[in-house]
Amino acid sequence: MKPIRLIIILLMMASGVAVSARDFNDKLMNRPYADSRRFHLGFSIGMHTEDLMLTHNGYVTENGEQWRVEQPGYQPGFCVNGLVAMRLNDYFSLRFSPGMYFGTRDLRFKEVNSGETERQSVKSTFVVLPVDVKAAALRYRNTRPYAVAGVMPAFDVSKRRRDYISLNNTDFYLSVGFGCDFYLPYFKFIPEVKFCFGMSDVLRHDRPDLEDDPASLRFTQSLKKATSKMIVLTFYFE
Repeated sequence: MKPIRLIIILLMMASGVAVSARDFNDKLMNRPYADSRRFHLGFSIGMHTEDLMLTHNGYVTENGEQWRVEQPGYQPGFCVNGLVAMRLNDYFSLRFSPGMYFGTRDLRFKEVNSGETERQSVKSTFVVLPVDVKAAALRYRNTRPYAVAGVMPAFDVSKRRRDYISLNNTDFYLSVGFGCDFYLPYFKFIPEVKFCFGMSDVLRHDRPDLEDDPASLRFTQSLKKATSKMIVLTFYFE
């Protein structure tokens, strides 16, 4: 199943659960003073997909080979976060949600002339430190939609391997997204979709580990830069 389709299905399921809960308590205002507190604590679980935007430089090897690198598909990953939110006023709050993202990116290498192909799986374990500003609309009964924007430093703590392509351990993302607070009797259930855009070149150009292996080094030499993107579907419980 494609990740985008899976995300849509999960969103529909989450919306159905939240709407059912809202209809059941249609005449009740659940947790009417929840948003008046200065600080909020919670946690989240979710899934995400990781993408690499690859820029080629037209490099041709001594044997006349020219290699292209692409990410032909996406694999869903798993993420878990804590949550500390600070109320700024009636409409804005500041969120800090440290956590871990576990994911995989599959790369395909193809030689332009011969059609020869190679593959590589890039596994990552990110420690992330997102800081977001949340702008919420007026609460309507037990729902409150919102938009969110912020930054997310990310640190890959997975063990490096001797691969064709190696990525840097650190990255910095700008993120935007949207979601909705659903006020249930004992907690808030918050589905959210966020789009994260990496700002730095994460490709490791200096590969001393491959100096004795030019057949592997040619793939890194074929790339000018690589930047990351993520789509994250998160379910907060606050």
